Amino acid sequence: MTTALRGHVERGDLPGLVALVARGDAVHVAALGTQGLTTSSPPMRRDTLFRVASMAKPLTAVATLLLVEEGKLALDGSVDRWLPELADRRVLRRPDSPLEDTVPAKRAITVRDLLTLRWGLGAVMAPPGTYPIQEAIREARVSAGFQAITDPPDEYMRRMGTLPLIHQPGERWMYHTGYEVLGVLVARASGMRFDDFLRERLFVPLAMKDTAFSVPVEKRGRLSTAYARDPGTGRLEAWDEPSNSFWSRPPAFPSGGGQGGLVSTADDFLAFGRMLLSAGRHGDTRLLSPASIEAMMTDQIPSEQKDASPFYPGFWDATGWGFGGAVTTRPDGISPTAGRYGWGGGYGTTFFIDPRQDLTALLLTQRRVQGPEEGALALEFSKDAYRALEG
Repeated sequence: MTTALRGHVERGDLPGLVALVARGDAVHVAALGTQGLTTSSPPMRRDTLFRVASMAKPLTAVATLLLVEEGKLALDGSVDRWLPELADRRVLRRPDSPLEDTVPAKRAITVRDLLTLRWGLGAVMAPPGTYPIQEAIREARVSAGFQAITDPPDEYMRRMGTLPLIHQPGERWMYHTGYEVLGVLVARASGMRFDDFLRERLFVPLAMKDTAFSVPVEKRGRLSTAYARDPGTGRLEAWDEPSNSFWSRPPAFPSGGGQGGLVSTADDFLAFGRMLLSAGRHGDTRLLSPASIEAMMTDQIPSEQKDASPFYPGFWDATGWGFGGAVTTRPDGISPTAGRYGWGGGYGTTFFIDPRQDLTALLLTQRRVQGPEEGALALEFSKDAYRALEG
């Protein structure tokens, strides 16, 4: 596995990476290449900091379930009390309808709707300009993307509340946006900023000492450079550098979905993965009940909704969606059994656990996902992680 990954670095596909595979107490870590492409870039280290983007979604799901278990939120209860901007929704008659052609929502949005990305809004899987709602989402500044959300949470929700839903609550899966809303929900229901809640209730108990929404000066030497491929030349160009990084200051919007989002390390995510594999326990501390962990890693999407919920080709063939991440529903050419749970991030990061194999695996890179090449690297790594078990 390490040899294959080293080939990508030596060919210049990316400046460096950190890969980790753990089973039980055995942990293998490969830190390859450098943190950037310049001659002064330091070597990649086991504790290098990476922007994890949508890998934040499982963390946000755990934060939400903590409040469910405390009784501050109800899984199948309305979110109207905490998110009045989403009360009394109107729903487009059809996805291609004019914004004024709406019907009343049949019911209120629930916590489960947000966790399962079935609350009615999200990324529209069609070319830009196909439907009027796409331009409205862009103008409201609530589009999914790499750029961090710059509005504070209350303004973000005000803008979100100006939009009609595309689908009735609970009827279709639409990627991403529900987790940005969940971050606001957790903050309001807990009475804490979302970043403070994550730190106090999740990161400190799990000793995830490097996971945060910004990087202090004393840690900035460990922050890798993020790259994007120039579509014309194919060359990697620096997109966010440690010296003037967006992550050098706390964000206006602590993102639950990962847009802007968290930085983390291999060992921090290993601690999180082991907590999931231990059914919610970390050492002598229980964070979540086994029932909540089981729900996270159980497919929540009925087959008829998968058929009507486009994502990328083949996504639903052997995959479902739990809380915060994807769940394999049958052997899929990567793992030999169902039940693998995890998610990736827009900078090429990948994280998954397999309860049947007692396996945690993650690949951390910093090259923006712009096409199938980046997805191919994550797929190759995931297959090699299972082959390593056989060896």
